[in-house]
Amino acid sequence: MTPTDVPSLVAFLDQHGITRHKIGVFDIDGVLRGKYMSREKFLSAAEKGLGFCDVVLGWDVADQLYDNATVSGWHTGYRDAPVSLDLSTTRMLPFEPNTVFVLGGFTGSYEPVCPRAVLRRTLERAAAMGFGVKAACEYEFFVFDETPDSAREKGFRNLKPFTPGMFGYSTIRNSVHFELYHQLLDEMEALGITIEGLHTETGPGVLEAAITVDEASLAADQAALFKTFTKVFLQRRGLMGTFMAKWSNDYPGQSGHMHVSLERAGTNIFHDPSDPEGLSTTMRQFLAGQVKYMPQVLPMVCSTINAFRRLVPGMWAPISASWGIENRTTAIRAIPSGVKGTRSEYRLGPADANPYLGLAAAIATGLRGIEEELVPSDPVRGNAYEDPGEAEPLPRSLAAATEAFSRSVAARELFGDTFVEHYAATRNWEVREHQKHVADWDLQRYFEII
Repeated sequence: MTPTDVPSLVAFLDQHGITRHKIGVFDIDGVLRGKYMSREKFLSAAEKGLGFCDVVLGWDVADQLYDNATVSGWHTGYRDAPVSLDLSTTRMLPFEPNTVFVLGGFTGSYEPVCPRAVLRRTLERAAAMGFGVKAACEYEFFVFDETPDSAREKGFRNLKPFTPGMFGYSTIRNSVHFELYHQLLDEMEALGITIEGLHTETGPGVLEAAITVDEASLAADQAALFKTFTKVFLQRRGLMGTFMAKWSNDYPGQSGHMHVSLERAGTNIFHDPSDPEGLSTTMRQFLAGQVKYMPQVLPMVCSTINAFRRLVPGMWAPISASWGIENRTTAIRAIPSGVKGTRSEYRLGPADANPYLGLAAAIATGLRGIEEELVPSDPVRGNAYEDPGEAEPLPRSLAAATEAFSRSVAARELFGDTFVEHYAATRNWEVREHQKHVADWDLQRYFEII
């Protein structure tokens, strides 16, 4: 049984012979930051919370300090931010003997910018409207016969893929390497993450994993933990995985599609058997909200410079805020799959997105569409790259997307001024870090000739 309070947590620790205790919090980029704690400190944290240096919310993925944030910075003295442990996330780590792991979230004045809290507030909004939310994420990720050291020694160039060639849905690959597949499935299952599908995708060494649908907050936890511990799983075996949106000019980018549906009293309310296409009015309003507000919340989904390298025609990623029915060229794919499976697939998402923020954006904009009783445009029936219909083009860079996000009244109403201002500051920092970088492309194009 999962612990619900400190006495049941003590019983859990004793029952499983726990000698090591690890906690973690997800930062604004969806990176898991954590530490080991003694039993005494762990139980105290479970009862009263703990302090976690607020620098975790004040630096980027390279641990470089933001110079434009107000939530955290030199002006706060990098004090401890209050964190509350969520005992419902308690689980054993299958690869660390006698070790327990628990997720936490920022509280107090830091709660408005905590990614888990952003999603929680969105789901509370859904509950107030009478809806439960189900979600599932699926990820493409490349696997390399490299280590973090060897990849750096090569400058992340000429990396050796785990398997060669373009071989999607390969039975040969997953049979030859069945031990790796079985071990990954087993370790994820032991972590409480059920993979309903795992296969090779098109590209050397690329896999796709679909995580089983669950209540949206649990789905986000599973997605975020899957990304973290898949990397751990691979590195412990002398391999390396990446979820960056696009690592090569030669191959399509890596998606992190998000599937969402609403239910009431356990019934999927997106399904309507009387509708010619099986979509309820509520689902159409939800889709209309996702489409209308997608350009305004884009940085919550496409959060890196690299994510925008994926948004190009013909690369299985959208370039406009379009929708279609069973159409994989659109940003939103409506899937009329009967009373249980009818859902919205947010195909815009790249694999490098923070699952909490991505799902919050996908769900909150849909809920707003229901509140406003929006009517969607006609669905795109063919190639959305060639004929997107009435769809609005998406911002083509993180800078442009962040500017639109900062100005969005809807984003501020959905997620709060504090979050919008902090998150926009972090994305603007990312843009500035990129702007001062001299890339290989610059040198090859300009060094001699200009």
